[in-house]
Amino acid sequence: MSIVVLGCGLVGSAMALDLARHGHEVTAADVDDAAFTRLGGNTRIKAAVCDLATAEEVRQLVRGFDLVIGAVPGWLGYQTVSATLEAGRDIIDISFFPEDPFDLQELAEQNGATAVLDCGVAPGFSHVAFGHLSRWFDEPQSLACFVGGLPAVRVQPFEYRIVFSALDVMEEYTRPARIVEKGEVVVKEALSEVEEIDFPGVGTLEAFNSDGLRSLVRTLQVPNMIEKTLRYPGHATKMKFLREVGFLGKEPVQVDDAEVVPLHLTAKLLFPQLALRRGEEDLTVMRITGTGIKAGRRQRVTYILLDRFDPVTGITSMARTTGYTATAVAELFLQGKIARRGLILPEMLGQEEGFIELLLGELAERGVVYERSVETV
Repeated sequence: MSIVVLGCGLVGSAMALDLARHGHEVTAADVDDAAFTRLGGNTRIKAAVCDLATAEEVRQLVRGFDLVIGAVPGWLGYQTVSATLEAGRDIIDISFFPEDPFDLQELAEQNGATAVLDCGVAPGFSHVAFGHLSRWFDEPQSLACFVGGLPAVRVQPFEYRIVFSALDVMEEYTRPARIVEKGEVVVKEALSEVEEIDFPGVGTLEAFNSDGLRSLVRTLQVPNMIEKTLRYPGHATKMKFLREVGFLGKEPVQVDDAEVVPLHLTAKLLFPQLALRRGEEDLTVMRITGTGIKAGRRQRVTYILLDRFDPVTGITSMARTTGYTATAVAELFLQGKIARRGLILPEMLGQEEGFIELLLGELAERGVVYERSVETV
């Protein structure tokens, strides 16, 4: 199958390499031809310079492929998905754009195309697991996800490294967090309700509210649902300070003779300091927990992920866990193991009988392993 990956950043390049390894004809597209150096000279992957911020260029590009993989930053995601659907092509996307994904349903149906959205690690696998657990329990009671990408070694002052779009990282600190409490959607401030959580193999981390539920507040009827982002202790306080003094603001401010968007300036200044350095390693941690009634007993199901930087390939853990979820879903889609068409959210796939087992198998083959446990509580 011929596949084009839109975006050749840390995650997009990892996806292109994985798809090529699995025998597909792959093209990586990016506006910056320097990005293709991340492909390591792989001769099985073609490079296409394309302005992915121009919808018409995207439409023209994708028409020549069987499947499209979206790996652009969140601010650009809705536009690239729309352009791909307008071209009548199927897309699996990880961009987690801020717009309402349900707005794309009619466009997908009109063009006879499919869009699998939010298909990374979280949202992505987390939503697949939520969808699965919502059906696995006879009476689901609560679903919770704690997830974070971290540097393997803590370095002051922020004790964090950015391993994907800087602006998307900043969204975690500014976008109001929607959670579900007692069947009602409640909106809470990002970075709120900080709590400590012990994670085996890593140590004590802090968790704070972030807006990761997204479509789940509409698609699942579970009375309590929450997602929290994980960081090393103390990080939330520092980011709150930046936000409260205005450095994460999105409205332009006048500085002498120029208008400046504080968030863009902050991202520009912080990214060089927080980018993962050569030789540095990262890790991804996630704990998904569901509780409910099964066969008359209250049970808890837990999925645990602890994934680390791959020193052999040089691919970051965040790229592996995010990108390989999308390529695993792509593989299942191309194999005809996803019957649903049109707009697809990961939780919809999770509700399909046997899908999560298929996905876990594809991920394990790629070295991304989740541990599952069930206990009576």
